[in-house]
Amino acid sequence: MQPRDPNQPHRAASMLELFFDLVFVVAVSIASAELHHALAEGDLVHGITSYAMVFFAIWWAWMNFTWFATSYDTDDWLYRVLTIVQMGGVLVLAAGVPNAFTQGDFTIAVIGYIIMRVAMIAQWLRASRHSGVLRKTTRRYALGIGLVQILWIGFLFIPAEVRIPAFVLFALLEIMIPVFAEHRQQTPWHPHHITERYGLFTLIVLGESLLASANAIIEALHEAESLGPLIAIAVLTLVVTASLWWIYFWPPHHRAITSFANSLRYGYTHFFVFAAAAAFSAGIEVEIDVLTGHSELSSIAASFTVTVPIAVFLIGIWWIAIHDNADRVVNTVVPVGALVVLLDPLIPIPITLTAGILIVIVAVLVIHPPAEKHPS
Repeated sequence: MQPRDPNQPHRAASMLELFFDLVFVVAVSIASAELHHALAEGDLVHGITSYAMVFFAIWWAWMNFTWFATSYDTDDWLYRVLTIVQMGGVLVLAAGVPNAFTQGDFTIAVIGYIIMRVAMIAQWLRASRHSGVLRKTTRRYALGIGLVQILWIGFLFIPAEVRIPAFVLFALLEIMIPVFAEHRQQTPWHPHHITERYGLFTLIVLGESLLASANAIIEALHEAESLGPLIAIAVLTLVVTASLWWIYFWPPHHRAITSFANSLRYGYTHFFVFAAAAAFSAGIEVEIDVLTGHSELSSIAASFTVTVPIAVFLIGIWWIAIHDNADRVVNTVVPVGALVVLLDPLIPIPITLTAGILIVIVAVLVIHPPAEKHPS
C-alpha cells in the first residue's frame, strides 16, 4: 500500500467509493428526517444541536475515508474488506440516530462511529508499512484516531448537562488529527479526484432533499385543502435544488486545494455545505407541515428552516471555491444574494422570492464564467 501518484491522469472515483457513498445516504436521510420532526415540534435548539452532532460523525467519517482513498486506494481484497467494515459502521450509526434525537442516547451512534474509526486505524497502520518518508505521518494518524476513540467511549458516561461542551472538545480534537499528522510531511492527494468525490457527495445530499421533499408532498396530498400551494412548493423545491447544484459546480474546485492549508479550509467548510444541503429538505417538509396544520412553528419560523440552510450553503461554497475564481460582479452577487435569502421570511412570499434570487445568481454565473487560470 504505497502512496498513489497525485498527477495520475484520468483519476476518477472507483466503484467501491460510489458504493461507499450510497451507504451514507441512509445515515443522511435519517438525520434529516429526525431534524424535520424536531423542527416541526418546535424543539429548535435540541433538534439543531442533535443534528449538528450526528452530522459531524457522518461527515467526518466520510471525509477521512475520502482523503485516505485519494492517497492509498489499492482496491485489493483487504482494502475492500476494511471499507465494507466502515460501511457497516455507518449503518450502525444510522440506526442510533433516532435515539440520539428523541432520548439523547448516543450509545448506538457512538458504537457505529467507533467501528468506522477502528477500521480507519487499520488502514493507516497498513499504509505505514510501505510509506517510506510518510511512515511517521501514517502512524500519527493511527495514534491520534485511536486516542480520540477512547474519549468517545468516555463520552457515553458524561452527564447530559456537560455533553455538548464535551462533544465540541472531542470534535475539535478529531479535526486536529490531520494537522498533527501532516504538519511535517503531507500525504499526496489528487486534486481532481478529491474534488470529484466532494461533488458526488453533494449530489447525494441534494438528491436526498428532492426525495424527502417529494415523499412529504405525496403524503400531504391526502390532507391539503388545495393542491395549488403543494404544486408551488414542488416546483420551487426543484428550482432551488437545481440552482444550488448549478452554483456548486460553477467554479473549478480543484483549484481550491493547491496547498495543505487550502485543503483543510475546503474539507472542513464542507461540513456546513453538506449539512445545509441535507437540512434544506427538512425545511421543505416543515413548510408542508405548516400547510397541513402539523407544525408547531409559525409560517415565518418555518420559512427560516428553508432559507437558513440555503444561505449557509451559498456562503460556504462562495468562500471555498467561488471567491478566488470570480470577478467583482459574482463576488458581490453571491454573498448579497445569500443575505437576501436569509431575510426572505420577513417578506410575504419567502420561498418564491428565494427561488427568484437563486435564478438571478445562476444567470449572473452564466454571464460571468470562472476566471481563466494564468500560468505561473
